[in-house]
Amino acid sequence: MEAAYKKKAGIAAVELVMIAAGLLFLIPFYFLFVNSVKSFSELLTDAASWPSYFQWSNYARAFEMTNFPVAFRNSFVITVVSNVLLVLLSSMAAYRMVRSSTLFNRMLFLIFVAAMVVPFQSIMIPLVKVTGMAGLMNSIPGLIICYLGFGVPMSVFLFHGFIKSIPMEIEEAATVDGSNTYGVFIRIVLPLLKPMLVTVFILNALWIWNDYLLPSLILQSPELRTIPIATFAFFGQYTKQWDLALPALVMGIIPIIVFFLAMQKYIIEGITAGAVKG
Repeated sequence: MEAAYKKKAGIAAVELVMIAAGLLFLIPFYFLFVNSVKSFSELLTDAASWPSYFQWSNYARAFEMTNFPVAFRNSFVITVVSNVLLVLLSSMAAYRMVRSSTLFNRMLFLIFVAAMVVPFQSIMIPLVKVTGMAGLMNSIPGLIICYLGFGVPMSVFLFHGFIKSIPMEIEEAATVDGSNTYGVFIRIVLPLLKPMLVTVFILNALWIWNDYLLPSLILQSPELRTIPIATFAFFGQYTKQWDLALPALVMGIIPIIVFFLAMQKYIIEGITAGAVKG
């Protein structure tokens, strides 16, 4: 009886700690929301207090000044197209490396893994020069190609571990039935990769949607701005329009938060399967 009581007390204590940690992580969202509906003077006076008056006009002004529909469209297109290409190319590359374990493929995989530790800041200038020489500057396709280059190493690494958990017997049976390599991958392997496909899509979507540095280097035209770049327009050398920047931030993070909450269960499932079974 005493042991059961101690066990319940321990579980309750852990739950209280987790609730406290959850509330702690929600504090930045509280500051973001309450300050997004304050006037500029009230925001500067007391950023922690509840707003005395909800100034929803901040959202209307931010929506208009950022040209939010265009910025949202650009971010959506870049995120979706980059992710679709990343999951397809990376899964096919990882499948080939796992099933054809030649010296070349093993060395290529090591190169992909090594590329994950290269800091972006160290290659910014060469990237801009190469992109300009290739005629890809100031274009959404050029930015997507850059995201493919930076996103493939981690995606291949995750797919590589997951594919090793798929039994070879399934593919051999499909080959006996007459399927070629592409048929085996599309009909057999790709459906089995669903947990990792969703995991890679979510992780890359969070990165690409919130990224500021790479789009700011590649895109210059106002009509090509993504949400982070459009939001940064409120911060000048001498003025910082927090009363407009914060509503723009709220509008920018809501879509990706909804997407993450809807798909988060696949992250643990996919990464655990790839790490443990691989």
